[in-house]
Amino acid sequence: MPRSGKVEKRQIAVDSLYQNLTVAKLINKLMKDGKKALAKKIVYEAFKDIEEKGQNPLTVLESALENVTPKMEVRPRRVGGASYMVPMEVRVARRLSLALSWIVDAARAKSPANLEQRPKTNKPLMITKLAIELMDAAKGEGKAVGKREEMHRMAEANKAFSHFRW
Repeated sequence: MPRSGKVEKRQIAVDSLYQNLTVAKLINKLMKDGKKALAKKIVYEAFKDIEEKGQNPLTVLESALENVTPKMEVRPRRVGGASYMVPMEVRVARRLSLALSWIVDAARAKSPANLEQRPKTNKPLMITKLAIELMDAAKGEGKAVGKREEMHRMAEANKAFSHFRW
């Protein structure tokens, strides 16, 4: 049975400190089990860490997103009983969503062992992980940037199936 009508996109409010929609989306991606206050604290403290290192956190976030945002992705398409991975351009809304997800996932995946430059403090470890991942992504390094490169390689490898687009 086909869907009736389009689902409207929800409008999210800008964050309280920076008045920035992208920061609000980062907070929402980081949030677990509806604990938004904790997610806000982690993001704002990570931004404070970036500021202490002499960089503007919003500029770092923008350049990190620029380096992580994918242009192409592969999507499965069934043609005559066979499934082909067809390279397609990523929609604008999905680009930002994927980039933020990859940054948050990469930060969560960092092990405490590879954070040796971290000074001994009693603040949550996730703050440092997020700050380091954002700065790495802004430099064009890190796991999130690698994820984008991998996606682009897959799209390039499957270029022969691009005529199957719908």
